[in-house]
Amino acid sequence: MANHSKDRGKLADPKLLEVIDKLFEYNIGEYVALPQLLVVGDQSSGKSSVLEGLTKLPFPRDSGLCTRFATQITFRRAPTTKIAVSIIPSANATKEVAEKLRAWKKEGIKKLEREVFASILNEVHELMGVGKPSEPGKRTFSDDVLRIEICDPDQEHLSVIDVPGIFRRVTEGVTTQSDKAMVRDMVTSYMQNPRSIILAVIPANVDIATQEILDMAEELDKKGQRTLGVLTKPDLVDKSSESNVIDLLQGRSHKLNLGWAIVRNPGQEELANASFDRNFAELNFFKTRNPWAKLGKDKVGIESLQTRLGEILAETVRREFPHVKADINKKLKDCKYQLDSLGPSRETKDQQHKFLLELATQFQNLTSLALKAHYGGSPIFENSQSLKLATLIVSRNELFSRDVAMRGHVMTFGKEAEAKDSEGEEASAPENEKMDSTQMDLLNLDDASRILSNPQPRTANRYTTEHEDLDELLYHPAKVVEPKSSGIMEWLEGIYKSSRGFELGTYDCSIVPIIWKKQSAHWDDLALSYISDVICIVHRFHSDLIRSCCRDERVVAGINSVLSDHLIKRYSRAIDHVKFVLYTERNGTPITANHYFANNLEKCRQLRVQKGMKNKAVWSPQQSAQLVSLDVVMQTYHASNLDHIVQDLHDILQSYYKVARKRFVDNCCMQGADYHLVTGPDAPVRVFSPAFVADLSSEQLETIAGEDVATRRKRAALKYEIENLEKGKKALV
Repeated sequence: MANHSKDRGKLADPKLLEVIDKLFEYNIGEYVALPQLLVVGDQSSGKSSVLEGLTKLPFPRDSGLCTRFATQITFRRAPTTKIAVSIIPSANATKEVAEKLRAWKKEGIKKLEREVFASILNEVHELMGVGKPSEPGKRTFSDDVLRIEICDPDQEHLSVIDVPGIFRRVTEGVTTQSDKAMVRDMVTSYMQNPRSIILAVIPANVDIATQEILDMAEELDKKGQRTLGVLTKPDLVDKSSESNVIDLLQGRSHKLNLGWAIVRNPGQEELANASFDRNFAELNFFKTRNPWAKLGKDKVGIESLQTRLGEILAETVRREFPHVKADINKKLKDCKYQLDSLGPSRETKDQQHKFLLELATQFQNLTSLALKAHYGGSPIFENSQSLKLATLIVSRNELFSRDVAMRGHVMTFGKEAEAKDSEGEEASAPENEKMDSTQMDLLNLDDASRILSNPQPRTANRYTTEHEDLDELLYHPAKVVEPKSSGIMEWLEGIYKSSRGFELGTYDCSIVPIIWKKQSAHWDDLALSYISDVICIVHRFHSDLIRSCCRDERVVAGINSVLSDHLIKRYSRAIDHVKFVLYTERNGTPITANHYFANNLEKCRQLRVQKGMKNKAVWSPQQSAQLVSLDVVMQTYHASNLDHIVQDLHDILQSYYKVARKRFVDNCCMQGADYHLVTGPDAPVRVFSPAFVADLSSEQLETIAGEDVATRRKRAALKYEIENLEKGKKALV
């Protein structure tokens, strides 16, 4: 085989050549765009002959073997002379086809004769499913890539891409409109590479205005920095058109920044002559034929074109190297991120066990920070409101306390009995239990919208979004009816009359539990809605924290699957405990040892008497106080026995409700939510721990943390790519 490096033009800078050789040695061209030559043109423009002149490869002349796919020809410097041929499958190839094409290789070729090359191309056509025009049922073009790599100790690097020629008219039985579009898209995709030098091959004997390839070049190379026009077939130009061709070459029409060159490709008869010397024949043509003899030597002949391409390629390399370096850094960063997202290798049981132990430890450490509200301890809290567990629980506790205070009772207590109780709290819903603007802002944060939606006071009991896997477990309450603002005395009187017995002047103690259960009827909906919301908050925290610790969705799904039953069991316990609290509070005997009950009851009675006497009091200068005579008292306070009973029931109910409500809210928050769901030793957030991982079987470890074949293959490919990119990065320093 001829020494291609001696026949082709030289790159100007040996140091650049050495860097390029290293980049291609490390396969950097597979990851980022590197400077290369791209030969484009219409069908039958002569570009294959131009390519043969530049590469010295004996391209077959069989019309059935004309370019039907992209061909990448790479010249590389290597210790030994060798030629390797392979196929790069297209991105849309099926897995089976891609594996078949990758497996095909021709290596150890010492010399690529025309017959050998033709035989290889025939085999490639068959593998790609590309047929000759006379073979129906096969596709005409393929988007797979034929790769030819030529190595030699004296070889200089050069990468040349040959693509199918574009065409404007389809041939029945040979090409279709879809073929036409496919070829154009393929050519466009290669021309879009900002580091490719476009050799636009155009026959000199056609009207330049009809050449679509020039329009494409102008569109994709707007600055004209990388397009070189190459004219062919000067021996076929009419005398009347020769001046137009000269104008092109001299830059007087359709000017290109890289200019124009003209070559004469050999004919079939000349190629058949074994003693034919292309370079000699071409130079002789341009020396003896007018008007071509008048052109400068730098514009005519394949050797001149080689020299110009070497200069252009060297300049392109200098200009693009800073951008290549930036692209390598960007690609390297992306590869490392992808590799990091896969986590550590998990092929063996020990690796899987270690991986899950580290994951569980990280999970518990972050949970500890979340429970202490130490959100500055990790950056993950900055981007996810759902992980601020303590804050969300506190906010939901306050919502629960507010809702029970404002909507937990069926009837509003009488205003005449309102007073500050022994703890300094107003009888009606306290202002300090209403959600302030800061809390409302917290619940309205975009990132928390799925945890606590914008609360609608007095209309809804649930404040969180649902989880499909918890749908059957959670409580779905009806809308709580607003407490009636008046009529409690009539309501109590009606209950008393419907429940009284043979008591004389008093009432049976069994009536108190009756009115208490009726007055606290809203507690069930509010409490079960509250604990369901806390479960949603904890479940979302658990799910999001695992996903934040591990980006491998397969591992996340495996962990969630194994933990699911454990979590559901604990959620059910919390709900059962709240139901227990509800039962003891509403169905059990009303009991309290809290002295505030007696104090509040006494104050209610005193207030009622005080209000009745206030307008009858007379100021006594001697006593320096307001006095009421005994007769006035007897005349003013003459309520019936029924009124006394109803008023006493009201005051007892109100005093007990205050004490019981606070106790009930605290028990739900401390026991149902905090102990069973948040901070208790067996809370859901404690399940995924190193101890839990230690008890997993080998099968469970493999199910959760084992890597599938695709992940292992991807990991190996990324490691190989990172290794090459690191070497390429060093080569550019």
